[in-house]
Amino acid sequence: HVQLQASGGGLVHAGGSLRLSCAQHGPAFSIAARGWYRQAPGKQRELVALISGGGKITYADSVKGRFVVDRDKSTIFLQMHDLKFEDTAVYYCIIDPVDGSRYWGQGTQVTVSS
Repeated sequence: HVQLQASGGGLVHAGGSLRLSCAQHGPAFSIAARGWYRQAPGKQRELVALISGGGKITYADSVKGRFVVDRDKSTIFLQMHDLKFEDTAVYYCIIDPVDGSRYWGQGTQVTVSS
């Protein structure tokens, strides 16, 4: 079965950088999109960045110009620069197969100290 293993979270000072990775394990399949969501304490889960199978990229307005999403064959990356206190959240990677389903990673905590 498919598993997504996220890593790279941690504690960083405001203005710092982190790089998240999400490794896909299991059988290969056609991908409609891959990306990252996040959920801050007391808030709803929100889209951070999404990259379609064709390479189209969508970013949340709050991270544009600071975060970069990328991928290779089996890993999704999220490079985060100029981190702000409000970026503190649990970050989840996702993969959407072309059948309309969605796989979620287990989440990795990002904490930005002000």
